[in-house]
Amino acid sequence: MKIALLGATGQTGQHLVRQALEQGHTVTAVVRNPEKLVVHHDNLKVVKADIFSADSLRTHFKDQDVVMSCLGFPASFFSGVTGYTMSMSAVTGAMRQAQVTRLITMTSWYTEPNSGTQSSYLIRFLLLPLIRSVLNNMYEMECFLQETEDVNWTVVRPPGLKNLPASAQEFLTHEGYFVPDRSGQPARSSVARGDVARFMLSLLNDDAWLKQGVAITTK
Repeated sequence: MKIALLGATGQTGQHLVRQALEQGHTVTAVVRNPEKLVVHHDNLKVVKADIFSADSLRTHFKDQDVVMSCLGFPASFFSGVTGYTMSMSAVTGAMRQAQVTRLITMTSWYTEPNSGTQSSYLIRFLLLPLIRSVLNNMYEMECFLQETEDVNWTVVRPPGLKNLPASAQEFLTHEGYFVPDRSGQPARSSVARGDVARFMLSLLNDDAWLKQGVAITTK
């Protein structure tokens, strides 16, 4: 397939670029700093664009089969995070103009404000407050997509990310904000970035999660 990829220079995005090329896809990496992407391949095109401008993105989305995003924005203690919603507004606008309808993006476990109540003490009272500004904007982006009728979106929600390549482990999935274990408590709470990329690419040939968010982890 022809993939337009946002966030290709990030840690998860680089895994996705490599795996997509290995699978025979053609990738247009839409980036802010092209020099940060060190991968070179005949089926890889690296272009510079403003991720907050539909007009800047539209040209690069034309004739693509799917838009995929691994964009990430840092937490802010002094002002709210807005990058997820602002970029997604531009992305969906550009997709309409370019007549691309399939979107696969990633957020995180626990984006919904009350979804972390069953998590461990460490996560609930130490980690989640530190990243709540990010999670809140991710949730706002998810709500924005739920109101977007003309885009076939899927939001992939991984837990904590480890800087590891893809494994062959089986995925556990759940239509919700975390993957529960047999007791209903959150299951394993970290996953390799390479496995997140592997799952996102698996959705290219699977309509099971259209217009849904799916929490994932590995066994």
